[in-house]
Amino acid sequence: MTAATAQRVLVCEDSRAYAAALRRVLRYDGDITVAAVCSTASEAMAALPRISPDLVIMDLELPGMDGLTAVEEIMSTCPLPARVSARSGQAAAALAAGALDAIAKDDLDLRDPAGTAAAAFRRHVQVLSRARVIRHRRPALMAGSGARHRARRASVIGICASTGGPQLLAHLLAALPADYPIPLLVVQHIGAGFADGLAQWLDQTVPLRVAIARGGEQAAGPGAWIAPGGAHLKIAATGQLYLDKRTAVGHHRPSGDVLFESIAAAAGRAGVAVVLSGMGADGAAGAAAVRARGGLAIAQDEESSAVYGMPRAAIDLGVDVVLSPNEIAAALLGLSYGPQLGPR
Repeated sequence: MTAATAQRVLVCEDSRAYAAALRRVLRYDGDITVAAVCSTASEAMAALPRISPDLVIMDLELPGMDGLTAVEEIMSTCPLPARVSARSGQAAAALAAGALDAIAKDDLDLRDPAGTAAAAFRRHVQVLSRARVIRHRRPALMAGSGARHRARRASVIGICASTGGPQLLAHLLAALPADYPIPLLVVQHIGAGFADGLAQWLDQTVPLRVAIARGGEQAAGPGAWIAPGGAHLKIAATGQLYLDKRTAVGHHRPSGDVLFESIAAAAGRAGVAVVLSGMGADGAAGAAAVRARGGLAIAQDEESSAVYGMPRAAIDLGVDVVLSPNEIAAALLGLSYGPQLGPR
């Protein structure tokens, strides 16, 4: 790849040693250009018009303007892909504001630019650099906007998302009232240790109660339950939630496929599967299983997806509808609650 076609990255990091190590790793094979290294968010914001990067990598703990404020300003004025490093609670807010990915600094090994971990990091940066960044406004839902699915009864809704997902989750959950009766089960691919922070942030932000799923709990709405890191989330026909920390399914644990397949078995025609933006194909086979049992399978449309991999894979296997985020929110509002689980 030539310098003219290399992905351009702006790094905002106040630790000179960490910024230098990050720059070495990014530049190692010549496919990524570090267009600028800024030590403050204000400096990064001033450089954006001149640099025009494909991706911003930003520490959220910065002197002066903090990184979260900078991410919010970037997404509201000149949206572009952003990757942040932070603690759990900060990361959740940044992801919901539009950052595409988050990682704890300690989880990124920068010691060996030629190593496997560094190469995987560069591949991920290249994917993020090409992602589409969309501003999602809170749905303006008109009366009757969910009428298409109003005759359908649902006992449980499963949602699977990866890159771009936290912002979409905040968007969708904000559209549902606090007494929305259908339980929502969520698999969000997210960095290690960040699921708890995402659940806490959403619980404080949206009308619905949001919590990390615990094994043995009953999924009885209103509420949304997010799969914890490192465990598959399943639901039984009794409505009881189960966590599986041992089974390996592809590259993901939790996996949307595992969640959706349990919904298909437990709820039959009363099951709903929603596949949102993300890399790869997780959720596609599970959504097809829900549809095969008579349930409703929804995929996000390409125009609004930061990364279209997961929705496209679901569409290829077969879904009932392809919708924008506002239309998905309207469809969920249009469902009526059928409390009985079990195949129909």
